[in-house]
Amino acid sequence: MKWIMLVLAAAAFAGCGVETATTAATGAAIKKQEIEAGKKTMEQAQQKIDQTMQKSMQQTQQRADE
Repeated sequence: MKWIMLVLAAAAFAGCGVETATTAATGAAIKKQEIEAGKKTMEQAQQKIDQTMQKSMQQTQQRADE
C-alpha cells in the first residue's frame, strides 16, 4: 500500500513538473513573438523616420535652389 501511494505521489509531482515546463515554454514562445513584433515595429518606425528626413532634405535643397 505504501508503495502504491509513493508511486502515485511521484506521478503527481512529475505531472506538475511537466505542466510547469510547458507553461515556461509557452511563456518563452510568447516573449519571442513580442520581441519579434517589437523589432518589426522599430524597423518600420526607422523607415518612416528615414523617409521623413529624406523629404525634409529634398525640400531644403529645393528651397536653396530657388
